[in-house]
Amino acid sequence: MIRRALLSVSDKTGLADLGKALAARGVELVSTGGTAKALRDAGLTVMDISDLTGFPEMMDGRVKTLHPKVHGGLLAVRDNPEHAAAMAEHAIGAIDLVVVNLYPFEATVAKGAERDEVIENIDIGGPSMVRSAAKNHDYVTILTDAADYDAFLAELEQTGGASTLPFRRAMAAKAYAATAAYDAAISQWFARVDQQHHFPPVLASAHKLVTTLRYGENPHQAAALYVPRNPDTPGLPQARQVQGKELSYNNYNDANAALELVAEFAGKKPTVVIVKHANPCGVATADTLLDAWKDALECDSVSAFGGIVATNVPLDGPTANAICEIFTEVVVAPGADDAAKEAFARKKNLRLLLIDSLPDADRAGLNTVPIAGGLLVQDRDNGKLEPAELKVVTKRAPTEQELADALFAWTVAKHVKSNAIVYAKAGVTAGIGAGQMNRRDSSRIAAAKAKEAAETFGWSEAKTVGAAVASDAFFPFADGLLAAVEAGATCVIQPGGSMRDEEVIKAADEAGLAMVFTGMRHFRH
Repeated sequence: MIRRALLSVSDKTGLADLGKALAARGVELVSTGGTAKALRDAGLTVMDISDLTGFPEMMDGRVKTLHPKVHGGLLAVRDNPEHAAAMAEHAIGAIDLVVVNLYPFEATVAKGAERDEVIENIDIGGPSMVRSAAKNHDYVTILTDAADYDAFLAELEQTGGASTLPFRRAMAAKAYAATAAYDAAISQWFARVDQQHHFPPVLASAHKLVTTLRYGENPHQAAALYVPRNPDTPGLPQARQVQGKELSYNNYNDANAALELVAEFAGKKPTVVIVKHANPCGVATADTLLDAWKDALECDSVSAFGGIVATNVPLDGPTANAICEIFTEVVVAPGADDAAKEAFARKKNLRLLLIDSLPDADRAGLNTVPIAGGLLVQDRDNGKLEPAELKVVTKRAPTEQELADALFAWTVAKHVKSNAIVYAKAGVTAGIGAGQMNRRDSSRIAAAKAKEAAETFGWSEAKTVGAAVASDAFFPFADGLLAAVEAGATCVIQPGGSMRDEEVIKAADEAGLAMVFTGMRHFRH
């Protein structure tokens, strides 16, 4: 039975109602500082923790619950004779319920507080009580989340004033997860912010389960979606799903690839990105979203079937109707008007995801990849280029339009699996070659797709003619560049740095190409 409860919370949500429900059952309420005041303000009788322990709260509240009469009351095994004798000898009363949530450490850091304030918001007594109560869950109930208050009160109602062992076990597991996540946040602040370790000696992190998924990449794989306790940027987990089936693992993975790429064009002309299997198969900017959609689709209309679409501006009715003309799995956008929603509503299985804002393409962060026996960690690829940073290495410098096309192609290539080759012309991808074992084949595949598009839509020539071509890494041989020449490209953007750079530059000069080196590579494996 719940006879005595100890309450100490920084988040007072639901506290008064919980206190009243406990008092109505005759539960003695013991509390600290601001929590005790909030309960008294609600008209409840509360014992101060100092009256329980016989010691005052001291050292600015740093020492108030770290006392044998608190932890003895929490940790005592009630049916152990030695424990019972110790309780009787030292006048330690049992505590049956602990309600604790911790000092707002992460919120304090997030608001940019000074170091001293951050340190003061490291909770000591709270986690200690949580861990003690959770360890002794055979006898003690621990609540660390206001969202569990109603379920707890339902337990009391069903049992006549007690909690069940399965409930206590579930709450104990949740409690240890809460303290682990709290300690992870503190350790990372010390390591990365206070001590300036780019890669901390111990990489601690905590994520919350959003949902389990139907399956993973393949039906035999289980899968789930987690989010950081404090996400650093908006993304798919924060999106509103307006309609459509539940998202799968592959939907999330592909839609994220589309969202990350379209975020590169935040604040720019209407842009559409079409992704298939985490690779862009068409990207275009235009004066209208509908024109951007048409141009992006024409890059590779075959691969676009069953793909993912992302836009950098809210969707309108004409664009939505055009998208609905082919089978599309997911559409992600920063908003949609009523006409667009009405158009998509006719495609019941299409998932429409609306986000409040695009992710910050320039944000810092770490990417992790598990490997057998370890974890690879690297900085997020947020590298950017400015025209002034480019080095012209050929006799002919690019024209203003060629340079604009080169930078557009370079931006897209950053999001294409290596080896990556991207042709672009007038803000539209003309051909994309992805994920090949050599750069020449990627170049040829991109050109072949462009040729196929020209035949499909009845153009006089492929859009690669007069286009700029981007390579995510250097051309190790001239053959990849010569494949671009065959496709009609007139400008090349690439990192440079090959042992055969002179050979490649010579081939570019002989073909009359303009070529610029970036000094930056964008491998994406």
